[in-house]
Amino acid sequence: MAAPMEESQGKYYVQLSKKPVKFDSVSRFNNVFFDETNKQVFCVQIKNNQMHVIAKGPDEKKKNEFHMDSKGDVLSIKFSKDYNVLGVQRSPKSVEFINFHEGCDVLEYSQSCKGKTTRILGFCWVDQSEIIFITDHGLEYYQVIPDKRTLKSIKTHAANVNWFVWLPAYSMLLLSSGPLGNTIYPFLFKQSSMIKIPKFEVELLHIPKPMKLCLPERDVIMANIYHQLYVLIIRHNVNRDESGTSSAEIVLYLLHKDMAAKKTDVLKLDIGGRFAVNIIDNIVAVHHQVKKVSYLFDIKLRGRIENGVNYHLPFITPRPLNPFKINIPATSVSVNISGQPQEVEVNYELYSSNWIIFQPNIVIDARLGYMWFVHLKLEPLVTMFPNKRLLIDFLLLRKECKFVVLNVCKDMLSPGHQADLTTIAKVFDKLNHVYASYLQSEMMAQATDSPQKAPNQMRTRNTIIDQSDMYTHVFTCFVDNKDINYKFKIAVLVEYIRSLSQNHIPVQHYLYELVINTLVHNKAFYQLHQFLQYHVLSDSKPLACLLLSLESCYPPAYQLALDMLKRLSTANEEIIEVLLSKQQLLTALRFVRSIGAVDNVSARKFLDAARSMGDTMIFYTVFKFFEQRNIRLRNDPSFPKGEHCEKFVKHFESVFGPETINISTKSTS
Repeated sequence: MAAPMEESQGKYYVQLSKKPVKFDSVSRFNNVFFDETNKQVFCVQIKNNQMHVIAKGPDEKKKNEFHMDSKGDVLSIKFSKDYNVLGVQRSPKSVEFINFHEGCDVLEYSQSCKGKTTRILGFCWVDQSEIIFITDHGLEYYQVIPDKRTLKSIKTHAANVNWFVWLPAYSMLLLSSGPLGNTIYPFLFKQSSMIKIPKFEVELLHIPKPMKLCLPERDVIMANIYHQLYVLIIRHNVNRDESGTSSAEIVLYLLHKDMAAKKTDVLKLDIGGRFAVNIIDNIVAVHHQVKKVSYLFDIKLRGRIENGVNYHLPFITPRPLNPFKINIPATSVSVNISGQPQEVEVNYELYSSNWIIFQPNIVIDARLGYMWFVHLKLEPLVTMFPNKRLLIDFLLLRKECKFVVLNVCKDMLSPGHQADLTTIAKVFDKLNHVYASYLQSEMMAQATDSPQKAPNQMRTRNTIIDQSDMYTHVFTCFVDNKDINYKFKIAVLVEYIRSLSQNHIPVQHYLYELVINTLVHNKAFYQLHQFLQYHVLSDSKPLACLLLSLESCYPPAYQLALDMLKRLSTANEEIIEVLLSKQQLLTALRFVRSIGAVDNVSARKFLDAARSMGDTMIFYTVFKFFEQRNIRLRNDPSFPKGEHCEKFVKHFESVFGPETINISTKSTS
């Protein structure tokens, strides 16, 4: 069992995963290897001329345990991406292969490198059935054919190679060449093709004489940061002061397909020494072994620009990883009740010299037998950003931070933590700028018949906070808080509506309803009238219906609603219904005539409303109005049977007498 210390959770913003992968620690009898492609640790033990292998990673279903014939020491061991073929390198000249389609195959087959003096530096699986040999003389690209137990050469490339760096998620390979090691050849492997990308030179601070290798593999990292591939170079002894103390920096080169990599960013460290680098949620985390702290850099946060290069300092005060406890076997020979060796819980030594770092966020301690993933904790970071706008910029770039952002917004509006309205407006603008970009990409995707790709890409790059999120998680509880002055509530809501409109985002009616209900609750009717008159609150049918419901407490709301419906020009049916419900039949008839809808309205609806009023003159006027319509349309005053007006004709007869009704109408009844 291993876990972070709970009492220290709020003090640290970087931590090791709570459930590490536990494996047999390295020893005289147990060799440990790591497969970067499948994120698996291999434990290799040799007993009685048999090699016992355990391969395990974070996915327990992918765990594999098997035996093989021992044919010498293992230099490297890796499964193909589909786990159907195992590659084992035992010598610098060849790699052996074993099929695993239905268990471990007893027959092995091998492939030697080309050239008598050539040595294999390592191998990498590109695809389920493709593999690269990296040799000191270049690259050898093969297709593995498991059924025939053989390999077929796809392509080769000649180059003097010092070392290589492999990024499996993107099938990108870097080769170091030249006497200084600073000439870098990038290669991209895609669809059985080896694509050579223009080489580039890494700047060196000093060139020794005679020349020797100055850029070692341990100082080079390849990483995906914000969906772009970078090469990170750790440079030591950059600034040496009078006392002889030096500091380090990390230089970022952005890889391009059609041109040489360009130096874009420099991460400045205030100390020298031994460093290790992880990429955590697009954050560059630099671990310093001696100081036992981690420096965090975000290249999206603007730094100092000089000659087109962005120079960054850590955006937060460096702190250690969250303290961690692990269980280790007791030193004395003792067993528990079940007969198993007893374990004791101890504090784990963070930043250990036994650490081996793999990208993007893996830490392995082979001596103790643990593999962790390094994670960023956003909640502690919130209190460390004095600038709310910078905090929102930072959070919107993180994964799974929606509720952290919403809590920041909620806190920003709460008594005791309230930000000024200018800051609140800037935060809203940042949220809605990202929201608008997402909506625009969604519209473009629909226009180009690819409705999923672009919006999904946008969501992976930024956290989207939409109106429903703000309404549900921020504004409803904000408005319900009785300790907040209603004027501040209105100012905040209007500021959010202003930000939405400025970013060309249609405002949802429930936000307007929140403003109206807050104003009505506080009897701020004059302000409500002003908002409607000057269109601070945009016209909509739901809003008009809300105003109609407020007539009892604010009588002018009725006319405001009616005016709003008229302005909409698509709410004629609703206006007629409102007028009929208010028993303003003659006004309704005048409105029907004004919009040219006399021929289409239902006579039965008007006659029914007129009869229910109990005013005989109103009924007479309405009846004659539709009688005249019938004459104009059909030269006949009678009502068609389909309108079901027979009962209204009889009512008219009974009230006004048969002599007052048109002969044709009477005959049809």
